[in-house]
Formats: sequence, C-alpha cells, structure tokens
Amino acid sequence: MCVALATLAVAAFLPANPAGAPDARAAAGVTSVSFLEIDLMATLNSFRRSRGLRPFRSSPRLHAAAARHSAEMARWGYFEHASPNGAAFWRRIAAYYPEAGFRRWTVGENLEYGQPELEAVEVLEDWLASPPHRANVVSTRFRDAGIGVVFVASGAGVFDGLPTTIVTLDLGSRSRY
Repeated sequence: MCVALATLAVAAFLPANPAGAPDARAAAGVTSVSFLEIDLMATLNSFRRSRGLRPFRSSPRLHAAAARHSAEMARWGYFEHASPNGAAFWRRIAAYYPEAGFRRWTVGENLEYGQPELEAVEVLEDWLASPPHRANVVSTRFRDAGIGVVFVASGAGVFDGLPTTIVTLDLGSRSRY
C-alpha cells in the first residue's frame, strides 16, 4: 500500500521578477530520481494522448524549477508550494521560466510525496482522483512541463524521519501573441 499526498497550485498573470531566491543545492542524503521523472512524463503524456490531448513538451527550465523545489522540500522538511522564504510558487518558477517578453504567461504546479517505491502510475492516479490536480493534468492551457523527483532516506520535518520520495510537476505556457 502506497501512502501519498498531493497538492496543487495555479497562477496566471504577469508577475514581477523574483529576487533573493534561496539556493537550490540539495543536502546530503537527497538524491535525484531521474528514472521516475522520465517514467512520469511518459505516463502523463500517454494519458493525455489517450484523451486526444497534446502531450506536454519537456522543458529543461521547468525541470530545473521542479527539481529545485523537490530538493528544497526534502532538505527543509516541508511540503508546500511556497518556497522556504515564503515566496509564492510562481515566483520560483518565473526565475527559471521567465515571463519577460511574453504577452501571456501561466504556470501551475502539482506536488506529491510518498514512500520510496512510489511509481509513476500511482502519482498519476492520485492526481486524477483530485479535481484540481486532474484539471492541471488535462489542461489545454499548459504546453510545457518539467518534473523533479528526489529521494531522501530520512526526511526531516513533515516527513517524520521516514524514507520519502518527493515529486514536483511544474507546468507552463508562454505566448508572445
């Protein structure tokens, strides 16, 4: 049995550029889980294609934002969209996926954490079971996606010292028109 929690956020406006973003270097014991990132992107896109939706494009910029956030949550022992300094999620994403030069800019985020054996299909099923998460997964508004997954052997704070896998999905769309 897999224990997992998920949360969602969406922003759609022209924010100011963020300042003073915290360092994203992971603490000792926090490792990237790239095979799950790849598997989850394939699983999301397979689901989208089966519903007649365009697949998400993999965005290195959104991947960097998602990876940073997952590592920060692991390092600081929290599970929230806001950064440890209190900055809104869209400010963190904008540092990697800037809105400058675009007329339209929108971003969204899904989060999840669970036990070490967390699999892509479990993450997708959890997000689909939650109407706001499902809305992000099936949205035609978002075109780009980045996934950051980390594992921590002994999670601090809300992770109660347990081995934990943390997933961040950052979504975005930008248009000059």
